[in-house]
Amino acid sequence: MKNIIKGLLMAILLVGTSCSSKQSLQEYFVEHSENSNFLSVDLPVSLLNMDKVDLNEAEREALSSLKKMNVLAFKKNESNTLEFEAEKANVKAILQNEQFIDLMKLNTKYGKGIIKYIGDDETIDEVIVYGDNDEKGFMLIRVLGNNMKPANLAQFMKTIQKSDYKGEGLESIADFIKG
Repeated sequence: MKNIIKGLLMAILLVGTSCSSKQSLQEYFVEHSENSNFLSVDLPVSLLNMDKVDLNEAEREALSSLKKMNVLAFKKNESNTLEFEAEKANVKAILQNEQFIDLMKLNTKYGKGIIKYIGDDETIDEVIVYGDNDEKGFMLIRVLGNNMKPANLAQFMKTIQKSDYKGEGLESIADFIKG
């Protein structure tokens, strides 16, 4: 009888421990990539066609530190309002993890958002951009790279302005949000 009770207590403890573990952002992306309310897109940096732009050394370094962007967008409609609220709360809970360091808060006419990163003052492993709009839905972007530096992000933004990139490759995201 004691062995049965010990076994049940152990099972309850294991189940309780596994249920209380928090989902990672990467797990969230993978889990929701096939959900019909979401659009999931991986965008390589090569999409920006920066090889045609005359870049200085700092700009080349900034560009070479970036690998890709993962985009996950939830489109809200009349029939998925409850799911929207639940998923928005899930994402915000994940982003409350102390590994995500606040970089900037956004408040625009399109909605509210935040930019966070994982890393330290010297190198950034990942940049996360999250924004939501109570009428349209939300978008979550992971910018992944190798040895990204805080200065590289600002340099990268300047570099994109030099290019003739007009949003090619982002049509599926725009169509999803519009349609």
